[in-house]
Amino acid sequence: MLELAGIIILGILAQWVAWKLKIPAILPLILIGLLVGPIAAEFLSEDGTKWIEPIWNGEKGLFPGDSLYYFVSLAISIILFEGGLTLKRSEIKTVGPVITKLITLGSAVTFFGAGVVAHFTFNLSWDLSFLFAGLIIVTGPTVITPILRNIPLKKDVSTVLKWEGILIDPIGALVAVLVFEFISVGGDSGFTKTALIEFGKIVLFGTTFGFTFAHALAFAINKKYIPHYLLNVVSLSTVLLVFVESELFAHESGLLAVVVMGMVLGNSKLDNIKELLYFKESLSVLLISILFILLSANINIEDLMLLYTWKTAVLFAIVVFIIRPLAVFISTRGSKLTLNEKLFISWVGPRGIVAAGIASLFGSKLLKEGVEGAEYITPLVFMIVLGTVLLNATTARLFAKMVGVFLTQSNGILIVGASKVSRLLGHYLESNGRHVVLIDSNQNNIDKAKELGLEALNTNIYSETLSDNIELNDVGYLMAMTGNPEINKYAINKFSEQFGENGSFRLVTTTEMNNPEDNPKEGLFSHTDDYITLAEVTRKYPSIQDIDIDDKAHYESLIEITNKNKDMIPLFLKDEEGEMHIISSYNKDIDTIGENYKLVYLGKPFDVERVAQED
Repeated sequence: MLELAGIIILGILAQWVAWKLKIPAILPLILIGLLVGPIAAEFLSEDGTKWIEPIWNGEKGLFPGDSLYYFVSLAISIILFEGGLTLKRSEIKTVGPVITKLITLGSAVTFFGAGVVAHFTFNLSWDLSFLFAGLIIVTGPTVITPILRNIPLKKDVSTVLKWEGILIDPIGALVAVLVFEFISVGGDSGFTKTALIEFGKIVLFGTTFGFTFAHALAFAINKKYIPHYLLNVVSLSTVLLVFVESELFAHESGLLAVVVMGMVLGNSKLDNIKELLYFKESLSVLLISILFILLSANINIEDLMLLYTWKTAVLFAIVVFIIRPLAVFISTRGSKLTLNEKLFISWVGPRGIVAAGIASLFGSKLLKEGVEGAEYITPLVFMIVLGTVLLNATTARLFAKMVGVFLTQSNGILIVGASKVSRLLGHYLESNGRHVVLIDSNQNNIDKAKELGLEALNTNIYSETLSDNIELNDVGYLMAMTGNPEINKYAINKFSEQFGENGSFRLVTTTEMNNPEDNPKEGLFSHTDDYITLAEVTRKYPSIQDIDIDDKAHYESLIEITNKNKDMIPLFLKDEEGEMHIISSYNKDIDTIGENYKLVYLGKPFDVERVAQED
C-alpha cells in the first residue's frame, strides 16, 4: 500500500516540479524512478532492494508475473488514444510542406540513419536496430511544449516544432508498433510469406476495430444514448474494450486500434470532444506519472551498466548532432526558413513519453521471448529520451539567442473577441505585417475569421488553455474588444502580464464614454466610442482609411474631429516605417509626430480638411 501511494504522490510531485521549473515532466519522473529503483538498490538500501519494486524474481513485487506488462499495455493504449484525438485532418492540410516533410521524409531519415548506427555501434541485429530507430522517431508535445513555452520565438519556428511534435506522436507510435509487429511475426524465418500475412492481419484488425468502434461511440454520443455524467467513463471503457478485443483477434494489434480510434473520433463532429479531451489529458497525466516512475524503477543497475561505454556517447552524438540536423535540412530544403531557423529546429528534438513507454513494453516482451540483444532496447531508448530532454531543456534558450531566432521584442497582437469589427481590424493589421490572433468562444465568429485567412482560436477566456499556447510567444499587445465590459476587464487583469508587455487595451464602457473624467489609461481608440458605436460604424462603413499627418498639432486636431464625428473612429498611428502604434483613449502617450506619419481610422472616407474648416 505504501509503495502504491508513494508512486502516485511522487508522480504528481514530479509534475508540479516540472511545472514550477518549466521543464518537461518526463525529466523529473525518470530521475525519481531511477532514484527509488536501481540507484536505491545499489547505493541507498542496506539489503540491496529497491524502494519501489515493480517486479522481482518474476512472481514478486507490485506487479508480479505479467501484471506489469498488462498495466503498461493498457496505460500506453489510453495515452496513444489521447494523442490520436489531437490529430485533425484540417491541421494536416494547413501545417505546410515543411511539417509534412518532417513527419514523413524526416522520419525516414531518422529511421534508417539510427538503425544503421545502432547496428554498427552495438552490434545489434538489423531487426532490433530498426526497432530502436522506430522508437526514437517520436518526439511529442509533452516534451516540446514546456521547452518552447518560455522561449519567445519567431512564429514559423514555434509552429513547425509544435506541430511536428503533435503529428509525429501518434504517427511515430504507429510506425514503432508496425515495425515491432513485422519483426515479431517474422521470427527466425525473417520476412516470409507467413510474416507478411500476420502483419496484414494486425493492420486489418487494428484499423477495422478502431474505425468501427470510433463511429459507434460517436453515434451513441450524438444520439444522446450516453448520459453526460457517464460520457468520460464510457469512452474510457470503450478504449479498453477496443484494445482487448483487437488483441484477441490479432495479437499486438491493440495499440494500432486505439490510435486509429482516436484519430477517427478526433475528426468526428462531436459536441463533447473538448470535454473528452480534457478528461483524457487529466487521465494521461496520472498514468504517465505512475508509468514512468514504475518503468524507471524497473530498470536494474545491470541495464544501466550496459550504457557505460564509449559506444553510448557515439550513438547519442550521431543521433542528436548528425541524424536530426540531416533530417531537418533535407525536409526544409526549398522552404522559406532561414539557415539559423533550420539550425534551431535541428537542435530541438527531444524524444518523449510515448518512445520510452513503448520501448519498455517491447523490450520486456522481447526479453521474455529470449531475443538476443533485447536487453539493450529499453536502456538505449531511455538514454536518448533522458539525454535529449536534458540537453534541450538546459540549452534551448541559450541556443535560440546564439542563432538569432530569440525574439527580443514581441510585436504580435492578441484580440479578444472575433466580432465583425475585430475581424476587420485583424485583417488590416495582418495585411500590414503584424502577427494577429483572434480568440472567441463563438465558433461562428471563428469560422468567419478563418475565412479571411486570420489565425483564430475557439477558446474560453476563463480557461487555462490560452496560457499554454506556445504559438502566442511573440504576442506583446492585448486588445480586449468583446461586447461584454466584464470580459474585457477580466482579460486585461488576467493576461496583461503574459500577452500585454508592450500594451494592454480594452474598449471603454458606456459609463466611461459618458463620463470623460473616468477615461481609463488602458482605454482603446477613443473615449467617445464603445463597442456599440464601433459595431455601428463597422456596419455602415466596413473599411479602414488613413490620412497623412503634418505634425503633432495636426494630429491633435484630427483626433478632435474624429471624437465629434460619429462616422469616424481613430485606430492606429502609422509611422514612416509602416509600424502600427495603437491609439489609446487616454491619448497622452504621443510625444512626437515624424514625417510621413499617418492616422489610421475606421469609417467613411471623406475630406478631413474640409470638415475641419466647416467645424
